[in-house]
Amino acid sequence: MFEIYTYDYILNQMLAKVSSSVDKREGSVIYDAIAPAAIELAQMYTSLDTILNETFADTMTGDYLDKRVAERGLEREAATYAVVKGIFNTAVPIGNRFNLDSYNYTVTELISDADHSYKLACETSGNEPNGYTGTLVPIDYVQGLTSAELTEILVPGEDEETDDDLRTRYFNSFGNQSFGGNRSDYKEKIDAIDGVGGCKAYRAAEGGGNVSIVIISSDYGVPSSTLVNTVQTAIDPVVNSGEGYGIAPFGHRVTVTAAGSTAINITCDITYASGWSADDAKSYIESILDAYFLELNKTWEDSTIVVRLSQIESRLIEFEGITDIENLKINDAAGNLVIDTNNIPVRGTVNGN
Repeated sequence: MFEIYTYDYILNQMLAKVSSSVDKREGSVIYDAIAPAAIELAQMYTSLDTILNETFADTMTGDYLDKRVAERGLEREAATYAVVKGIFNTAVPIGNRFNLDSYNYTVTELISDADHSYKLACETSGNEPNGYTGTLVPIDYVQGLTSAELTEILVPGEDEETDDDLRTRYFNSFGNQSFGGNRSDYKEKIDAIDGVGGCKAYRAAEGGGNVSIVIISSDYGVPSSTLVNTVQTAIDPVVNSGEGYGIAPFGHRVTVTAAGSTAINITCDITYASGWSADDAKSYIESILDAYFLELNKTWEDSTIVVRLSQIESRLIEFEGITDIENLKINDAAGNLVIDTNNIPVRGTVNGN
């Protein structure tokens, strides 16, 4: 709104109001007297523009946005810590710490005595540690320990909610009224559970208060059984199903299941650029496909996913190691693939001759 009020604009406007009989050239007395005031006024208009942007929800940021959404009973979701599965050759004490790459983990809970498997909590919040599995190095001494492996991400860590995501929730709160176990209520409550990236709610086949919930993880993958059980217990504990001991209303019997996956197998004829081969390009092609499927999976909650030939071809052809692509097929068909509504696409085989 105040973009035109730059230093030069204000200075020229002020000088224009001074009599032409006065020396107004740079370095003159009047010029040197007005210039500092013009600088201050320009800075003031910049501040006014910032204040204006922080007045409306669609342009608010940070703490100002936090204050606005609080008026709707909302608050920014904090970063969470990944929960992982570790398998050891011997029993390890609860509270012992281990390291993998740049991240430290604390043993929090026994899963099974049979294989000495435990839950460990990452000490670093956010989603960066989610991609790490491998050998754990003990920080605290454990007698007889010869093997320690981080094998699975049970509950993915999440970054602090971004301004854009928080703003979307704020505006959605006006259109989708959550109340008493309606669809919006289930979605709002389940999406707020750590590790959940989205959910779909259905009237179960049994009818009469039976609800089916399908979830994906916060890294937009197939959730672990641990995460599914956590959500089930929070919403409607199995042992007291329908009794209202969870978030679900009294009388609602809720069954929580994991989203499935559909393997996307790609075949095509690729002409590689000079100096490139199929082996050289393999990891780059896989990364391009993974990035595309991640984009699709982020829309899973609100739409049916369609894997499109044109998208795959256009993304691959942008890669410097590829000059041409022909005969592209998805799961042996030369057309788009509509994914089952409760499934997400994952990379299968890639055969680029």
